[in-house]
Amino acid sequence: MSVTVESLETPIRFNADGVALIGRTRVPLAAVITAFRQGDSAEQIVDSYDSLSLSDVYAVIAYYLRHREQVDAYLAQQRADTQAARLDLESRHPEMFTLQGRLRRLKQGI
Repeated sequence: MSVTVESLETPIRFNADGVALIGRTRVPLAAVITAFRQGDSAEQIVDSYDSLSLSDVYAVIAYYLRHREQVDAYLAQQRADTQAARLDLESRHPEMFTLQGRLRRLKQGI
């Protein structure tokens, strides 16, 4: 009996905004990699995101382990872009964030 080995395509795609998503879902690569880094197993990740398939999560983790520097650079750029967008929004609409801060303090009982 012989085993046929086939090359599998990594289930990562990019949406129109340049965000890497897993398979045919809207789950971002960042969510899966963050969960993996925090110690979640592939099964736990699928439990958290039921639209993901276990085989896709394992494939993404394998890709990450083989291309860690590239994926980490992508994730760092995503964080930087998110922070820049937040700062821009705060500068253009500071009233949104002062209200948010007041509500947070009220909730914490400060």
